[in-house]
Amino acid sequence: MKDYHCCATCQHFKAEKKAEGMFYFCKRLGYETKSSYKFNCWSPREEIKKLMDKK
Repeated sequence: MKDYHCCATCQHFKAEKKAEGMFYFCKRLGYETKSSYKFNCWSPREEIKKLMDKK
């Protein structure tokens, strides 16, 4: 799990390209984040769950 646990692999992570650059935020928490941040509310996407099961 430690290899995958970060905001970028979470189902609530959203990335948007804006004129100022990329904007990353958590749809669940409702605030800006970074792709490498880690929170206890992490819910991995389905493809990430499959990768973790393979390991």
